[in-house]
Amino acid sequence: MRHALATECSMRAVNAKHLPELLAIEQRAYSHPWSHTNFTDSLASGYRIQGLWLGNALIGYSVAMDGVDELHLLNFTVAPEHQGQGHARALLGDLCEAAESRGFAWIWLEVRASNARAIAVYERFGFARVGQRKGYYPLDRTEREDAIVMSLEIAEARLGA
Repeated sequence: MRHALATECSMRAVNAKHLPELLAIEQRAYSHPWSHTNFTDSLASGYRIQGLWLGNALIGYSVAMDGVDELHLLNFTVAPEHQGQGHARALLGDLCEAAESRGFAWIWLEVRASNARAIAVYERFGFARVGQRKGYYPLDRTEREDAIVMSLEIAEARLGA
């Protein structure tokens, strides 16, 4: 289930020394970015934080935690200036390979209901909408936004690769 990377791109683990780069991308990409603490807690918990590198520059990453027979995608980001170039597909492919190597059958995620671009990326990759979580994400000081719950069966992803 190999997904092609541009020859100048590579995948490798993100660690604490990469947090400034990661946080800079996070701030540019989201209205409600993860905090430094969210990322340090993820590292301390042993979550899988994989980076996509263009040369020596971090341009995208995924944060995922192991579950029972599944990988749960917690954060998935491509730097805004690098979006629309196939990098999301490469990161998702890497995530599928990691899930498969651990013997997991599924990948699960939540995405803001208003994030049509991300939903389209996930659906093109093979994720299906399986539910909705009311008021899951903060929108402003008083309002909350629903999340779309999506899943991908690894065996199906392998067939579509």
